[in-house]
Amino acid sequence: MATVQVGGVEVAYARVGHGPPLVLVHGAGLDGRMWQPQLADLEDEFTVVAWDEPGAGRSSDLPAGFGLVDFAHCLAAVIEALRLGPAHVAGISWGGTVALELYRHRPELVRTLIMVDTYAGWKGSLPPEEVAARVEGAKRMLAVPRERFDPTLPGLFAGDPPAAFVPLLDTMADDVRPETLGAELFMMAEADERDLLPAITVPTLLLWGELDVRSPLSVAHAFEDAIPNTELVVLPGVGHVSNLEAPERFNHTVREFCRAHA
Repeated sequence: MATVQVGGVEVAYARVGHGPPLVLVHGAGLDGRMWQPQLADLEDEFTVVAWDEPGAGRSSDLPAGFGLVDFAHCLAAVIEALRLGPAHVAGISWGGTVALELYRHRPELVRTLIMVDTYAGWKGSLPPEEVAARVEGAKRMLAVPRERFDPTLPGLFAGDPPAAFVPLLDTMADDVRPETLGAELFMMAEADERDLLPAITVPTLLLWGELDVRSPLSVAHAFEDAIPNTELVVLPGVGHVSNLEAPERFNHTVREFCRAHA
């Protein structure tokens, strides 16, 4: 892992391979290690970068008052520091919302967008009653004593977590900071990126698990209707964390899309 200093925040990242840049933005309650199958498989053709966002993994804690735009600015700083822009930028779940915010403020750093099982913010993609239920669930999760804190969100996989990645998932869960997860979830509850979608001019891949219950296919279709130059690929039998549940199909789809828009 290497690091970039961004306004007093230390941001860690992994970088492998050579070729067109592909930047991977992880979901809430996770860190850059969730992209291990992509780092290993795609480095033969791409410069693959997976960050640990501020407050996660090996990056420093979130400063007070840190918001969605600050995550986007930190991501932009990583891309600039590595001289990678414009890059293919892939974000899963919460990471897709961060990628959208990056595009809002620094579109010149983005060659394509790859939106994976994501949202235009919860407010921008889910019914109000579902957002309210998730906020209440987050409050209950965060109210327990720290020694009993469990960051596992419901509905991440179509069935049981893939056995090969259970140790990795457990390790990442042990490292989750409640303050970071709470901040992410409450930001998601307020985020609404719908106004941005029609203004996206770069090619956009929507990569979705068929059985995703956290961000159902109706969300993908709303993205498809709103973004002018987009392509939807649905992975059969797969849930929300599609890059771990079907890594071979996931990687093939990302590889072909990036090749087509090199």
